[in-house]
Order: sequence, then C-alpha cells, then structure tokens
Amino acid sequence: MAKSSIKVRAKVKKGEAKVKCLISHPMETGLRKDKKSGKLIPARFIQEVVCEHSGKTVMNAQWNATISKNPFLSFVFTGAKKGDAIKISWVDNTGKSDSTEAQLK
Repeated sequence: MAKSSIKVRAKVKKGEAKVKCLISHPMETGLRKDKKSGKLIPARFIQEVVCEHSGKTVMNAQWNATISKNPFLSFVFTGAKKGDAIKISWVDNTGKSDSTEAQLK
C-alpha cells in the first residue's frame, strides 16, 4: 500500500474531537511559469476535503487555488469517543484523490 499524503492527529476530550491534518500537495494555481521552459505550470489544487465519523460527514471543506502548498487543516467536532475511527479524504481538480483513516486517541 502506498504512503498516504495525509498525516492526521486526532484527540478526544470530553466528547469533543480535535483533528489536525497536514496534506502533502503541490497546490499549483496555474498562474506560475516554469523557470526553464517559461510555460505556465498547469493548475492542480485540492477542491474538496471530507472527514467522516461513524459513517457521517462531520466536516466538508470546498477549496480552490488560493490555498497554499502542503495545507494544514484543523477542526473540532462533537459526539466522538476514544477509539473511534475517522476517515479523511481529498479530491483535486485533476481527479486525483487520497484518503486515510485514523483512530481518535
């Protein structure tokens, strides 16, 4: 199995889960030129990030080309307990995607 582009840390305290994610992605705007060829580098950016807990979506982010390279995302949701699993996934404008699962600590 290939290494995921998503690193996740998730902790629960009093039923509230705090999730932190670091996503490795180039996030190209399509406006920058290649230094050698002088041609524009094609746009490639994450469009959607989703977090699921117990089969329900607890976070859905719609992004565009304005988000920086290797974005960091942090959010909180309620109704979680230690040992629960969460799934984080993303899809970019070229159709590529990745996902990972993590256990709440």
